[in-house]
Amino acid sequence: MTKISEIEAYILGKEVTSAQWASLMVLVRVTTNDGRVGWGETVSALRAEAVANFVKKINTVLKGNDVFNVEKNRLEWYKHDFNMTISLESTTAYSAVDIASWDIIGKELGAPLYKLLGGKTRDKVLVYANGWYQNCVKPEDFAEKAKEIVKMGYKALKFDPFGPYFNDISKKGLDIAEERVKAVREAVGDNVDILIEHHGRFNANSAIMIAKRLEKYNPLFMEEPIHPEDVEGLRKYRNNTSLRIALGERIINKQQALYFMKEGLVDFLQADLYRIGGVTETKKVVGIAETFDVQMAFHNAQGPILNAVTLQFDAFIPNFLIQESFYDWFPSWKRELIYNGTPIDNGYAIIPERPGLGVEVNEKMLDSLKVKGEEYFNPEEPVWVVKGTWRDY
Repeated sequence: MTKISEIEAYILGKEVTSAQWASLMVLVRVTTNDGRVGWGETVSALRAEAVANFVKKINTVLKGNDVFNVEKNRLEWYKHDFNMTISLESTTAYSAVDIASWDIIGKELGAPLYKLLGGKTRDKVLVYANGWYQNCVKPEDFAEKAKEIVKMGYKALKFDPFGPYFNDISKKGLDIAEERVKAVREAVGDNVDILIEHHGRFNANSAIMIAKRLEKYNPLFMEEPIHPEDVEGLRKYRNNTSLRIALGERIINKQQALYFMKEGLVDFLQADLYRIGGVTETKKVVGIAETFDVQMAFHNAQGPILNAVTLQFDAFIPNFLIQESFYDWFPSWKRELIYNGTPIDNGYAIIPERPGLGVEVNEKMLDSLKVKGEEYFNPEEPVWVVKGTWRDY
């Protein structure tokens, strides 16, 4: 039996007092009694310390358990945390522990995770660029940056053109958003996919007006067009536009994912491995999605460990669409933390082949990266905004 001896959380970052997007990450390390180490990652945005504290509680519950018993271990945590399935902090903390457990399992068996889950369906993973439009405000800003992305080899790019509008959007806001999207479409041509990020911040009427303005630019999908809790608003949106809907980053269990699919409210599911229960639960969600002919486009906006485990899933799932990637726009220390182990080549990520998650963590960096606290709080720009875009021109 490979017993869990310690589960630890590290809040890591550099330049935490700056407004740099994704300046923090919460890294989770699981160590076993025979010296095996596995790595996971969990959410940071405005809740890093709370999630790190949940990891400590999970350590109390799971210490001494067999790391291979991922289903039993989940049930054990669920038994003790009465609110797990309705708590982001609890579920995301456990997700990281589950990911780290599978990292250990892969290392113990000498195989990358994708081989344990079903083998390869593809040798490389088509990705779309995100994070590329920092400080873009005017349409020409978006256009020039978009041209650079295409020159880097990307075949798809996502962006949020809506500036500071929240819940409602005015005619001025619609005009500006359309000008930005039109500029990007003209800059990249018709053979590059554009994906429109809404960040789940509009009511149904505003989102429908947006859709009617932007449908002529042929977006691959509209991401989270409606507030995530507004199911009736999403239904209204579905009935008033033919544009395809992507959502799911804020879903925290398979039952929630099933609801959206049964109701026919999602075309592309953006489940996030560090929010929905890690490897163990994500594999179930992928299977459910396959039965509904829903393709997977995993949310992947945090750090290098989440990126690595997500690529392992992309390698084997049959219902794959495209993968979000911030990799080229990570702070450099995030790439260095895994020895630049998942680079992008001409718009594709190559699947890492090392045992476990496929990447090695540079533990020598940890002491210099440890910080306390949360991301820099800017009252003028929420932490989920790509830096410098929360304004009109």
